[in-house]
Amino acid sequence: MQLLLAAVVVLPLLGSAAALLPAPPGLKGRDPEQAVLRHGVTVTGVVLVLAIALAAGFDHDHPATMQARTDISWIPALDVRIHLGVDGISLPLLVLTALLTFLCALYTYFRMPQGGSAKAFVALLLVLETGTLATFAVLDLLLFFLAFEMVLIPMYFLIARWGGEDRARSAWKFILFTLLGSVVMLLGLLLVGLQGGTFDMVALATDNGSSLSHTTQLLAVLAIGIGLAVKTPMWPLHSWLPDAHTAAPTVGSVLLAGVLLKMGTYGFVRIVLPIAPEGAHTFAPYLATFAVVGIIYGSLACLALTRTGAKGDLKRLIAYSSVGHMGFVLLGIATLTPTGINGALFANIGHGLITGLLFFLVGAVKERYGSTDLDRLAGATGAALYGAAPRLGALLAFGAVASLGLPGLAGFWGEMLAMFGAFQPAEGLSRPAYLTFMAIAGLGTLLTAAYLLVVVRRVCMGERLTPEPEAAMADGPAPDRGPGSASAPTADVQSHEFAAWTPLVALTILAGLWPAALLGLTDPAVQQLLAGGNG
Repeated sequence: MQLLLAAVVVLPLLGSAAALLPAPPGLKGRDPEQAVLRHGVTVTGVVLVLAIALAAGFDHDHPATMQARTDISWIPALDVRIHLGVDGISLPLLVLTALLTFLCALYTYFRMPQGGSAKAFVALLLVLETGTLATFAVLDLLLFFLAFEMVLIPMYFLIARWGGEDRARSAWKFILFTLLGSVVMLLGLLLVGLQGGTFDMVALATDNGSSLSHTTQLLAVLAIGIGLAVKTPMWPLHSWLPDAHTAAPTVGSVLLAGVLLKMGTYGFVRIVLPIAPEGAHTFAPYLATFAVVGIIYGSLACLALTRTGAKGDLKRLIAYSSVGHMGFVLLGIATLTPTGINGALFANIGHGLITGLLFFLVGAVKERYGSTDLDRLAGATGAALYGAAPRLGALLAFGAVASLGLPGLAGFWGEMLAMFGAFQPAEGLSRPAYLTFMAIAGLGTLLTAAYLLVVVRRVCMGERLTPEPEAAMADGPAPDRGPGSASAPTADVQSHEFAAWTPLVALTILAGLWPAALLGLTDPAVQQLLAGGNG
């Protein structure tokens, strides 16, 4: 188990280095790019298999215990250690990261975006995977910071080199926002480590803030919270997200929404709550306030984008929807209750599955119609997916109803548990205030249903028309067109798309019908985390 976790974290980095080497003569495939794309699928596939083996070997009777631990001294002078481990909180995020990265590599093998070499793309994708996996596996504050920052450069280049219109500005906005937030977060992590006498997250969680003064906890939560809130993203620190999603290639959007946003909320649960509980208690009502404002703001922004004539972009709409969905995650965390935090962790996984699927689907729509502009899809091109591409239309409708929180699907349980947590917040928090937050969040669920149903009506329903080449070409650089291009009948779901999307659909249904599988992992770990300790 110990070697298994280390291999899961390190293998993508080794694979990234190997991707830059010349391909062996017998493995070059149909063209020079085929070998490296196949290499990306192989490496991410092996990592996924190892992550599943790690989950299978995990002691499910003791999910609160840190397992598969590696603890090696790295910088003795600072007591910084290479400390890895997983529990019921981090294990689902590790498996989700490995799954989404593999599906992205598989999708890229058939639909490599234009803009740069395949070698660079695969290498960056694997570095990104290493950074995200390490974030969920490390148990040292400074290593957490390094892993947290490791994802910025590959995501910047994925957007800047392989993105769409306005990609350079969007990539700079992404990296500047996240870097500035991270500088503040580093100050908070250093404050905790120096005042607490160690950077070991397990030791600090067990100490439960007793070695940190009240003032130190307040400063630490404020500094660390700002950095985590930018990555989450929390309103009003969210403005980099819609631009980054709109410009990013399909797989960039999938990983950004499905994995990178989870790094921020994971940090709140893993670091802020157990290490500085007094500071977390003081700032919890403010976090809940920003969370519910984000829920309403994201929903209203999406509704505005669905209006006829607003020229709303479908990718931008899903990005704004993420602001609202992550608001529910933050609300659950801000309740400081096991119910709310379990809901937040469940919503993290549900959002990763559903929004990852939605960005895959929107990418497929753009490949077929050359645009994600809602007015164009609903009007000039006559998207009418139910008639033109019934399977694609059905999957898009499935993703929409899952995202709006339909009972029986993964999007339902996290939001419901977050609101249950707000109904009865932790002792010392104002119940009337949290009841107000719960009511506002409930309104947000109605607004979410409204804009997603409008999207389904405008994109999936209507008269079936043949897409016009001029409309498809008006959206910037020509996409990689297949048999479903604007000049041909719309192609329905193809085999490689079916392979990439089916696991997300199946897991969305499974998590919705069998929530105990995930809650059984997270609940004991959350209970122990709040009590102090990560044995």
